[in-house]
Amino acid sequence: MIIRTLKEAQASERKVVTDGWDSVRMLLRDDGMGFSFHITTMYAGKELRMHYKHHYEAVFVLSGEGMIEDLDAGETHQLKPGVLYVLNKHDRHVVRPKTDIVTACVFNPPVTGQEVHDASGAYPPAPVGEAA
Repeated sequence: MIIRTLKEAQASERKVVTDGWDSVRMLLRDDGMGFSFHITTMYAGKELRMHYKHHYEAVFVLSGEGMIEDLDAGETHQLKPGVLYVLNKHDRHVVRPKTDIVTACVFNPPVTGQEVHDASGAYPPAPVGEAA
């Protein structure tokens, strides 16, 4: 059994901070669950362009408001508490938080812990033997 608190994880190397977001990685690849679980805050007023070419992600909005734009479909959707969005086709997208948006996120394959987006908005591919 794994027991962790958000407070403990926030005070550790499990918290990754960038200019536009911070992510507390509660579960990582080394935990052996086959997915990673994060509490991520996207900062108000930022424009976050992402394209997870090597990962699938499910995101549940806990608090805050903003918009997400699906760049391939040309569709925009409102983000607010209770909304789930799933990047099931490695969707290119932009999140525009109106307020800080706090989310619970699941990644498959799991991340290792210190990943940040590259120039294309992706995380690096999973190590050999782990399929996306």
